[in-house]
This record gives sequence, C-alpha cells and structure tokens, in this order.
Amino acid sequence: MAQIDNLPPLREVIERHGLKALKSLGQNFLLDLNLTCRIARTAGDLSNHTIIEVGPGPGGLTRALLHEGAKKVIAIEMDRRAIGALQTIADHYPGRLEVIEGNALDIDMASLVPEGPARIVANLPYNVGTELLLGWLRGDQWPPFYDSLTLMFQKEVAQRITATQKDKAYGRLAVIAGWRTNAIKVFDVAKENFSPPPKVTSAIVHLTPKDNPLPCKLKYLEQVTAAAFGQRRKMLRQSLKSLGVDHLALIEQAGLEPTQRAETVPIEGFVTLANGLKAIRQV
Repeated sequence: MAQIDNLPPLREVIERHGLKALKSLGQNFLLDLNLTCRIARTAGDLSNHTIIEVGPGPGGLTRALLHEGAKKVIAIEMDRRAIGALQTIADHYPGRLEVIEGNALDIDMASLVPEGPARIVANLPYNVGTELLLGWLRGDQWPPFYDSLTLMFQKEVAQRITATQKDKAYGRLAVIAGWRTNAIKVFDVAKENFSPPPKVTSAIVHLTPKDNPLPCKLKYLEQVTAAAFGQRRKMLRQSLKSLGVDHLALIEQAGLEPTQRAETVPIEGFVTLANGLKAIRQV
C-alpha cells in the first residue's frame, strides 16, 4: 500500500482509535491509499476547490484529497470515535482540513462554502448514499453550490444512477440524475479493498451538473416517474392511472404512445409528462 504522507498506516489508526466498522452506520473503510488517491484524482484538479467529504472514517480518502492538492477539505463525520483520527490529519495539514461532527443529512452544505466553488467527494455510507445524492439533486438553486460529485456507491446503485434507456437498470434514479447532471460510472472497486469487506462490489460515479437542464419542477418529475416505474411492466395507459388525472390526454400531449412502457420513455419524455401534469394540477 502507498505511503503518501508521514501519518500512521490506516490499520494502525483504526486500532488506535477503536474504529471497528459499525454496520449501523453503513461503514466499510478503504485502506489502500493508492486507491483513495485514484478516487481523489477522478474529481479533477482540486487546487482551487473546497472539497466536502461525507463519512471520512479513519481518513483514508481525506488524506488522499489533501495529498492530491485540495485547497481545503471539510469532512463531515457523525461517528465520534473518528474525530481524534481526523484531528491528527488536520494537525498534519494546518489550515486545510475542517472537521464537522454531525449527520450529513441534517447539514446545509451550501452554507459551508459561501465563497465557492465546491466539489463533493465521498465514499458514502451505503445506508444513506442514495438519500444524500437525491438531496444534492433536488436543490432549488441550479446550477448548485458544487461543480461535481465524485461518489462511491454499491455497484448496483451506481448502475441505476448512470443507466440509459438501453439498460435494464434504467429507472427513477437514472431519470432524475440524467435530467440535471451528466453521470458516468468511472471504475469498479472490489470488495477486498475494504475493511470489513462488503458483500458486493462498489463503483465510483462522477456527476457534473448541467448548466441548463430542461425546465421542469422536480416534484412533478418525481410523481410521474414514481407512477410509471412503480408498475414498470405495465403500459403507460395503465401505470399512469395512479396520477388521478386524464392520463391518456397527458400521454398524448407528451407525444408518447399509451402502449409504451416506462423503460422506453427518454428523460425528455418524462420531463414533458411532468410539465403536463403541472399544468393540469395548477388549473
């Protein structure tokens, strides 16, 4: 394993601070600093950016981000056991690491970086990864406070985020992510790279916000995708009944066929459906 700084090896840090990974927190620690540096580099040139990291644990990715030149890292960690380990990193990189103890779901991250620009780079806890991503995609302000997201998910979730119509994984998450961002799966991460090893392979996803996504209110996009993919085996003429409107007229106005199924509808089609639903609901 690479030695990128003069700090102790991560296994020693974990033992010293009693950082046995907790399933309740979705923790699986990355110990290979070669790999964490590769993830950091995937986020691009970090020298002019503040990086927000969620769930740093013993700090393997944190150290890589700082080593790769991040102007500043703000690490949000809710596991109090990890704070001492992170503080040691902060002392090693004076003025470049801020540690916030708390739940990332409860923190207004935009307020942490009023000067911008920010990037979010994280090995997300499996149990809240999708919820965090949706929160970043749902922001009222667009373009958002960050200019990229470089995130680790379970491979299955990564495929759902980056799927296109041609993929079996195409669904609600792909539509919402694809509406507002360009999302790509960069590389897989074998379970052997973690401590403890998870049961599944992971993957790195890189998302960049679109400057001008198609005009649409997210709540209506979520409603039409929930209805369509909630019964994805059924045709739109059946699945969209649950919207409680004249769904056949809605489908026709969107230029779609009543016999289409959700997986054949492009993102643009769902946006048109959402805008049509908005017009009906606001009458």
